[in-house]
Amino acid sequence: MGDMDVTTLYSIGELSRRTGLSVRTIRFYSDSGVVAPTTRSPAGYRLYDLDALLRLELLRTLRELGMNLATIQRVLDRELSVAEVAAAHADAIDVQIRVLQLRKSVLRAVARRGASPEETKLMHRLTQLSGAERRRLIDDFVEGTFGTVDADPAAVAMVRAATPDLPGDPSSEQVAAWVELAELVGDEDFRARMRRTARWQAAGRRLDIESGAGEELMELTRRKVAAAMESGIDPLSDRAAPVIDDLIHRFAEVFARTPDREFRDWMARQFEEAHDPQVDRYWRLVWIVNGWKVVPNLMPVYPWLIQALRNDRAA
Repeated sequence: MGDMDVTTLYSIGELSRRTGLSVRTIRFYSDSGVVAPTTRSPAGYRLYDLDALLRLELLRTLRELGMNLATIQRVLDRELSVAEVAAAHADAIDVQIRVLQLRKSVLRAVARRGASPEETKLMHRLTQLSGAERRRLIDDFVEGTFGTVDADPAAVAMVRAATPDLPGDPSSEQVAAWVELAELVGDEDFRARMRRTARWQAAGRRLDIESGAGEELMELTRRKVAAAMESGIDPLSDRAAPVIDDLIHRFAEVFARTPDREFRDWMARQFEEAHDPQVDRYWRLVWIVNGWKVVPNLMPVYPWLIQALRNDRAA
């Protein structure tokens, strides 16, 4: 009589050998009715048929995939198809993978920054927030910053359009940026700065120096600074000197002033009106968190320009 014969009956020991499950486990499943014995031998031993063997093999596979017994029972009772359970299970595993990836990114960020225990705890707490909770954090910030009567709709729209949204599998750099952002947006002083500069930036209001310099020189300035930034030139390095000196001379000519230290300071102050280093930092962090490539025409050129102007190498 071959194995595949429907009338083949297996003892519990035989089932154990074939499925790799212990006799005790099979007895447990048998007692809880998941896999009932087909019949008993004259001596009272449980005997199982091929269907019981197949059910046990499926049960073992589903258990290894982390499925709970109640769900398995429903699959075995044909209430749920294996396909349905598999799909639901794959979704659950997806969530676990995302959580693990996030945890890994936090650990990498901690390792890279040599973060303190407090900072590590903060990082973990902030990244554990669900996407909805993270959005609420930013919504509160927008509300708290622009929730006033005289809020500039264009400024609000600008901030909302660039909502930082941490991806499912962020890099450690993105995690670190998100943590820094979360700290920034909760700071009342920062919100005041944001209110001030966002109004300028959104309104596209021209600075006096921009009006005075004229479109042509401003366009040249933006091009030159953007090129310097793209080449990775630090505004405080010697490589920035020729770029900035050239611009100072061009501006001095237009404004009929001497390109000296005093003029340089005046230029810096003029450009600073629409810029705030903390706010520029905010935008930089948003770009990192969202994984955006730095788009040259959206690249804030003024922070670089101001830093370079403020860096008096002669001093």
